[in-house]
Amino acid sequence: MRKLKIAVIDLVTKGPTRALYARVMNPNLTSIMPQVVSVWCEESGHDVKFICYTGFENLLDEVPTDTDLVFVTAFTQAAQLSYAISNMCRQRGAVTVLGGPHARCYPEDARKYFDYVTGFTDQAALNEILADLEQHRPYGVHIAAAQHPASLPSVEQRWKFIDAVLAKAPTIKIVPMIGSLGCPYTCSFCIDSVVDYQPLSFDQMREDLRFLLTKFKRPRVGWHDPNFGVRFNDYLDAIEEAVPVNSIDHVAESSLSLLSEPHLQRLKKNGFKAILPGIESWYDLGNKSKTGARKGEEKVQQVSDHINMILEYVPYVQANFVLGLDCDEGDEPFELTKTFIDKTPAVFPGYSLLSAFGEAAPLNLELQRDGRVLPFPFHFLNNHHAMNVRPKNYEWRDFYDHVIDLTEYSFSWRTIGRRFRSQGPSIPGWMNVLRAVSSEGFGRIKYYRMIRGLLDTDASMKRFFEGETTEVPEFFVNRIKNDLGDFWDYLPEGAMEHDPTAYLKKHESTRKLVELQA
Repeated sequence: MRKLKIAVIDLVTKGPTRALYARVMNPNLTSIMPQVVSVWCEESGHDVKFICYTGFENLLDEVPTDTDLVFVTAFTQAAQLSYAISNMCRQRGAVTVLGGPHARCYPEDARKYFDYVTGFTDQAALNEILADLEQHRPYGVHIAAAQHPASLPSVEQRWKFIDAVLAKAPTIKIVPMIGSLGCPYTCSFCIDSVVDYQPLSFDQMREDLRFLLTKFKRPRVGWHDPNFGVRFNDYLDAIEEAVPVNSIDHVAESSLSLLSEPHLQRLKKNGFKAILPGIESWYDLGNKSKTGARKGEEKVQQVSDHINMILEYVPYVQANFVLGLDCDEGDEPFELTKTFIDKTPAVFPGYSLLSAFGEAAPLNLELQRDGRVLPFPFHFLNNHHAMNVRPKNYEWRDFYDHVIDLTEYSFSWRTIGRRFRSQGPSIPGWMNVLRAVSSEGFGRIKYYRMIRGLLDTDASMKRFFEGETTEVPEFFVNRIKNDLGDFWDYLPEGAMEHDPTAYLKKHESTRKLVELQA
């Protein structure tokens, strides 16, 4: 095989930004698999240029003009940007590959714009692409391993790519690590709900942590596990055996069911500074929040007590909620969340709008079958800028009124002040203020108000939200055009639209084929 010139592009965001919070944190949101692919390509003897786009670079200048192969990794919000990049690189003669969450969620749509679209990717799947290396048009080839890879390159092997991204972070620098893949929980809206839990090597984890102490006086690690600490004692044993106690700061996403007080004592001892538990709903998913059959006010009280206990051991907690679930109805879900905010003043609330990402979760088949999934442009499917599922128990304007009211309550100056006083003038305290006054707080309030106003004044918006038309409103088109900038001219024809029922059609086609074969 000849030596290839390969570009690997990690799209952290979907377009240019100048937001202060993005400047601080976007470099810390880099994904692990683009670095893994870069290592594997170099091990196969190829030249690799690794690009992490955080929204502050001139991406048009960053993408090399003389590549043989271009890998792009993207979340769905960056799909339109990834399609434009692929089109530009194809025009220059390159073969293109899409990986990451969007490739897993919308493979049939992505095949129209890439030569290869990947699902789970291990070295064998990658080598299949490298060996074939053909232009597959008009439809790309879908390549997927049967499961996640059993092992990944070490932090030391990935270091030059990690270091290049961290150089873009002005203050806080967080090294991405992962100790497990998949998740034991079955949240019906989650992409990991159907992926078996798979721990990675604890020996490798120990080596990675020891290596980091050669690079930083006190490293910060961000664990990318979908649910950190499922095998809690094994995880903490590995950390304690690898490095001196409390020598590394850790950030992890976990579930309340794993965060008992003895576990929290051990997390504090080992330097865990931030935990992101998922509460999701006041009426469902009690196994994840360790609330069992408790619902409503009873669940609020128990979860609030639990979060306040966590804050005694871990200084920064973000509690995650999903708004618009089918179990929600009326004012109560939103009022209960306000009560939670009052009872838990130091917590930062993370709100996501219910979204159905293509093939990501079993629930999506039901939603598509019921005709509730709307063809919002991918650009807005980031859990915040669009809810592509028509609510079961709310009219759209009523729903947005509730979302705006809750968001304003959560990020009012009164609540920001209470949150800051609860934390004091510390890094967690100032981080909460920064997030509240940036895109996550004030920015979303402004955006939600804009959408709510258009639902009153723009007939095309109302028809689109109600599913009466698939024509994308001018408001959304203009925002995509503005965000893509120079890449707008490279956006392929048809790339603004997609079939929101593609997963259902694929599922039904496969089912009929199986019946015929039987």
